[in-house]
Amino acid sequence: MRQLNRLNQFQRLWQQSQGAAQQTCVADMARHCICSERHLRTLLSQWQHAGWLQWHGEPGRGKQGQLRFLRSPEELRQQLLQHQLDAGDTADALQLLDVPPERLINMLRPLMGGQWQNNSPVLRIPYYRPLESTEPRQITGRAEQHLVRQLYSGLTRFEQDEPVGDLAHHWQQDASACSWLFWLRPQLVWHNEEPIRAAQLVAQFRQLMQDPRISTLLADVVSVDAPHPLAVRFTLRRSDFWLPHRLAHLLCLLPHPDDARIGSGPWKLMHFTPELVRIESHARWHLRLPLLQAVEYWITPQLFDPMLGSSCRHPVQIAIGDADDLKSLQPVSSSISLGFCYLACRPRAGFSPDQARRLFQLIQQSGIIGRLPLDEGLITPSQELLPGWPVPQMDAEPLPLPASLTLHYQLPMELHQTAEALRQLLQQHGCRLSVVFHPVKSWHGIRQLDDADIVMGDRLIGDAPVFTLANWLQIDRLWHPFWLTPQGAAIQTRLLAIQQVADSEARSQALHQLYQQLMTTGILLPLFNYRYQIYAPPGVEGIELNTLGWFDFSRAWIPPPIDPPRSCSAAE
Repeated sequence: MRQLNRLNQFQRLWQQSQGAAQQTCVADMARHCICSERHLRTLLSQWQHAGWLQWHGEPGRGKQGQLRFLRSPEELRQQLLQHQLDAGDTADALQLLDVPPERLINMLRPLMGGQWQNNSPVLRIPYYRPLESTEPRQITGRAEQHLVRQLYSGLTRFEQDEPVGDLAHHWQQDASACSWLFWLRPQLVWHNEEPIRAAQLVAQFRQLMQDPRISTLLADVVSVDAPHPLAVRFTLRRSDFWLPHRLAHLLCLLPHPDDARIGSGPWKLMHFTPELVRIESHARWHLRLPLLQAVEYWITPQLFDPMLGSSCRHPVQIAIGDADDLKSLQPVSSSISLGFCYLACRPRAGFSPDQARRLFQLIQQSGIIGRLPLDEGLITPSQELLPGWPVPQMDAEPLPLPASLTLHYQLPMELHQTAEALRQLLQQHGCRLSVVFHPVKSWHGIRQLDDADIVMGDRLIGDAPVFTLANWLQIDRLWHPFWLTPQGAAIQTRLLAIQQVADSEARSQALHQLYQQLMTTGILLPLFNYRYQIYAPPGVEGIELNTLGWFDFSRAWIPPPIDPPRSCSAAE
C-alpha cells in the first residue's frame, strides 16, 4: 500500500522533532526516513505538493534548510483511514491501525457505531477478542452463536421461543408423528446466488448426522429424503414433537454443501480475519431484508485496556461505538439472562445424595453468591430456573460432608471467584476441595470430567428455553456419566416420554417436574444469572436485546444524514 508507506516515512521524519520546525539537511532526513537522498527529495516534493509540510532548502550538498510541518501523522492517518473506508476498502484500512493504543482510541472514536458510507448504512462494533469461527459445529461463544445465526438458515428458526418456518414455510406430520414433511419456499438462493435444492439439504443432513452430537440431537431420525424438489421428509423410529425445535438448533444450520463459508441467512460473510469480520446484507434473503448494508466487528482489544482509562466492558455488556466515550453511549436495552451458571453434583460412593443436598443447603444459606467480588450489577443470584420455575430452598439434615471432593469448572471467568468462595466454605465444614479449571466454554471433548464430584459451568439459553433444557440433558457431555446410574436411566426414559407429548404446555409441565426433581435430589443447583446490557451511541436505532445478549442485526437501522429543514420564515 504505497500511501501507507509514504505516511510511515513521513511519520519517522516528524518524530525526529515531534513536529517542531527545524534546521536540517537532506542527508539527515534521508537517514531518518531510511531511503536514499534522491528518493527523499522526491518525497519532499510530493509532501509539499500535498500540503503536509514546507521545505526551503539551500543549494549545495550538506547545506541546511528550513523544515516546517503543516499536518501531523495522526491527522493524515485519520484522513487516509476515512478515505479507505469510504472506498469500501475496510481490510486495507486495518493496516493503518498499527499505532500505540492511546492514539488508536482517538483514531477510532469517530469511526465506530453507525456510519453512512457511499450512501449505505454501516454499523461498526469494537470487540475485545477475535471471533473463533463461523462453522456452526465448532463454536461455543455467545458472539459466535449470534453471528452464525445471521449467516446461515435452517429448515426452521426460533421466533418468540417457538419454531417457525425458515427455509421451510410449513410442515406437517402424519397421524403417528413418525413422518414429517417440510415444504421449502420457492426461489431460495445461497449467498453465491446459486439456487437451493432439496437434494442439497438432504445430503447436508446425512453428512451432519455423522457428528456424534447431531446424531444424538436427531437420535430418532431413521432417514431423510426429498420426495419433491420443494420438500424434505424425515422418517422417525418413534414420535418426537421436539423435531421442529431440533431442526432450528444451532447444530442444524445448513451451509452450502461445497463451501461451508456460504450460507443462506440474512447476512453473507465478506471478510473474516483475527482483526476484522465484515458481513453484508443478502439482497435475496427469503424473509424481511436487513435495514443496514454492512456490520463490522473491529477486533480492537486495545480499546478495552483499563490502564488507558477506557471502558473495559464485560462480554455480557456490549458497547456499540467507542467504549471510551461513556457520555455519548447510553444503555438502550437490558435484561436478565435466561441462561445461568450452575453447580452439578455427582453422588456416588463416598458422596451420597443427602450430602449433595447438604452442600446445596450450605451454598444457599451462606449467601456466597451474593457476596462474590464482582462488578456491581453484573450478576444476580438465581431465584428461578426459568420464569415460573422457582429454585427450591434446600431442607437437609446437617450431615458431615466427605473429607475431600473434586471440583471441575469451565469459563466464564466469574466461576474463578465462585470456586474460591466454595473452597473456603467447604473448608469451614471439614471438606477439602480440589479444584480443576478447564479454559473452555463447552464440555464437548473434555474426558477428565468423569473424575469430578462437582461440576460448575455456564448453561447458555437462547431461544426456546424449555426445549433447550430438555436438549441439554440429552446431548451435553456433562451428563454422560449420570446416565450410567439407575437415576440417570430413569430420567432418560422420562425425556423420551416427554418428547412424545403432542401438547406443548403439557411437555413444558412435564419437563418442569423433571428439573424440580433434579434440584431437590441434589443433582443441579442454578447459581446466578447475568445482567445483559447494550450501550449504543445516538443515531443507531432498532437496538433490542435478544436472548443471547446481542441484538438482531436485521432490525437495527441508522437515520440518514439529512440537512435540517429551514424554518418557515427563512423559506419566505
